[in-house]
This record gives sequence, structure tokens and C-alpha cells, in this order.
Amino acid sequence: MRTHYLILGLLSMSLGTLTTTAWASLGHGDNSNEVHNLDFDRTISVEAGDMWFEPEEMTIEPGETVQFDITNTGNLEHEFVIGDKAAQKAHREMMQGMTEGHGHGGHDMAESEHGGQMPSVSIKAGETKTLVWTAPENVERLEYACNIPGHYESGMYGEINL
Repeated sequence: MRTHYLILGLLSMSLGTLTTTAWASLGHGDNSNEVHNLDFDRTISVEAGDMWFEPEEMTIEPGETVQFDITNTGNLEHEFVIGDKAAQKAHREMMQGMTEGHGHGGHDMAESEHGGQMPSVSIKAGETKTLVWTAPENVERLEYACNIPGHYESGMYGEINL
């Protein structure tokens, strides 16, 4: 009987560790290229240039899990953030306040969580990052955007039709 409980306890701890590791690789500003063991339905390649994304629009089925491979071919750091228009606006305002409040023009990822529940990655110039995301069931349209001050306003956003 004790062996049974010991095995169940070890199994529970192992699964908890694996789950935590898988979700940790999906966050903003961390090592999100570590998505090798996650299941996804398809891969979408996204190019982030200076003040634009390609593609500008995409269609994803509700419930579909997508691996985004985002390559920054521009000369500036960018971010790829998924959310509705209101969440994107709030994120932009937070980013603007961060820039003003700290007196620097850069985008320092160590300073905050950048939107909490919004899936996102930061991509330095010349870098490729991966983000795995499952489309929600109860929305029709979302945006992906770079909310570094001035980038969204210059056209760095696109639509996700669900």
C-alpha cells in the first residue's frame, strides 16, 4: 500500500514539473524557443520588419493550436502580442508609461510582465522566437501587435479572424 502511494506521489510531482516547464516556455521575454514537446495543429511563419508584420491578416480556427515562428528581419526590437483591441490599447499605454517613467527609450523586458494574460514574445533584431497559442472558442477577431511606443501607430499590427 505504501508503495502505491509513493508511486502516485512521484507521478504527480513529475507531471506537475512537466506542466510547469511547458507553460513557462510560452511567456513574454523568456526562452520561448523551447517548445519542442508541445502539440500544435500547424505552424505560421511571421516576419516582423521595421514597422510591419507579414502576413497582415490570418485566419485561425477556434480551438486550433498554432506555433508561431516570428522572425525579426528589421533593425529594431519588436514584440508579438496577441489580444483584443482593448487589451492591446491597455498594453500600449502601459508600455508608454514604462518608457516615460524610467527615462529611457528602450524596451526593457525585465521591468514587468507586459500584459499578464496576453501571449507574447519579444524579438531582438535578427532573432527568431516561437510562441505556441490556442485560439479561444468565444471570440471572432483578435489582433497581433507590437506595442513598443510608436510601433503600433506606424502600422505594426494585424488581424486574427476566428
